[in-house]
Amino acid sequence: MTGSPAQRPLAAATLALLVAVAAMALFLPPLAARTLASGLRTTGAAAVLVLAALLHWVSLGVAARRLERPLGFWVGLSVLLFPIGSAAALLLMGRGDDARALPAPAPGRG
Repeated sequence: MTGSPAQRPLAAATLALLVAVAAMALFLPPLAARTLASGLRTTGAAAVLVLAALLHWVSLGVAARRLERPLGFWVGLSVLLFPIGSAAALLLMGRGDDARALPAPAPGRG
């Protein structure tokens, strides 16, 4: 596999975030009445949401470790601002490798 060693955990975190957001959407008004009508459906959707969110946070933590970033900051950002903070963390960590590869600016040029 080409790329950085954090590509697999970042991909897993992205997929888990998409599953969590889809499960969260089941509790929003267009689908909420149907979801809440059945106890089994409500329990299943809640279980998928919790498991996907946990998998997302664990994968994000693994990616932060592999990129040598502060684990507490990235996972904390993701947990406190879920799901928007999670998406932001994925975007910032995903393009962080590109920023490190750029040369440093010339002295006196900013």
